[in-house]
Amino acid sequence: MAKLRKPQGATPRELLLEACRRNNTSLLADLIASFHNTHPSSSSAAPPRALVDLLNTARDAVGRHALHVAAGCGSYEVLDVLLDQEGLEVDPVDRMEGDTPLHSAVRWINGVSRGPEGGWAGAGAVVELLVDAGADPRARNKARLKPVELVDPRNEGLRAFLQKAEFAVLAGGDMVDRDAEEEVGGGGSASDSE
Repeated sequence: MAKLRKPQGATPRELLLEACRRNNTSLLADLIASFHNTHPSSSSAAPPRALVDLLNTARDAVGRHALHVAAGCGSYEVLDVLLDQEGLEVDPVDRMEGDTPLHSAVRWINGVSRGPEGGWAGAGAVVELLVDAGADPRARNKARLKPVELVDPRNEGLRAFLQKAEFAVLAGGDMVDRDAEEEVGGGGSASDSE
């Protein structure tokens, strides 16, 4: 008869994924602090290599990375903390669909629209957070779909945001924001007034 092992508690991978599922920032903060305490890095500003490895390689049973889990659950606060970690890959691909976390966030938002609360108020913040952190809105999954192509057709605001983000990536930062230009003091150049 085999001896039963004494339970050791949850592994760091399990703690990370649970924090992502539950939007539990205190659990995530404790996990990150434990890595800083047990795996000091050569630079006080840089995170320990073991933490970066955990954040980039931890997957759930169906092959989703921590960012996929957080984005797929709408865990905004946990995403914010994760995206602040140096060395984190923002566009990992999951095993099943080939989705990036941005795809997962769009799928979550589509589900929110069908929920009992209805509407998308505030849900788009998860997508905005990912895009601001450098997630590529042009990335295609196994079905060759970009995140914008997954957006519920009724969610015009999210569709417009992702189209603008995709254009910004394609333009390489050469975009002019007309709204900001008008706020600053006019829409024309100095040569137009001469």
